[in-house]
Amino acid sequence: MADARNSLAISLFSELFMADQLARNKLSKALPKGMELSHFTLLNHLYQLSEPRTPAQLAKSFALTRGALSNTLSKLEWAGHIHVSPDWDDARRKQVVISPSGRRARDAALDSIAPMILGIIDRVGSDRVRDMVPVLRALRSQLSED
Repeated sequence: MADARNSLAISLFSELFMADQLARNKLSKALPKGMELSHFTLLNHLYQLSEPRTPAQLAKSFALTRGALSNTLSKLEWAGHIHVSPDWDDARRKQVVISPSGRRARDAALDSIAPMILGIIDRVGSDRVRDMVPVLRALRSQLSED
């Protein structure tokens, strides 16, 4: 029984890792010139939020160190895609929000990758993908707790 569970676990993570690598490669190639996948994922995350986030909160969301995230934040701020401002409640912290330019950049990136993603969904099948999303969300939730 343990061998079957081990085999299942190995198969699951092998598929996840390969799918992740292939998806990252395809998405990176489909993004607009100059936009990196890390830029898009951060802009997309900020796009969905209604409140500012600190760099520490963003780093935690992506399971990164603040140092690893700071380069992406700097590039996005330089491009005008995010606003980084002091936290008026705690001067030691900063707050990050997406700018109108960042919203447009995120939308343009989404427009450029949508045909590729929709093509994959069409080939796999909408019903199968719809069934996978809750499972992947549960996996993500379990992994984020550890």
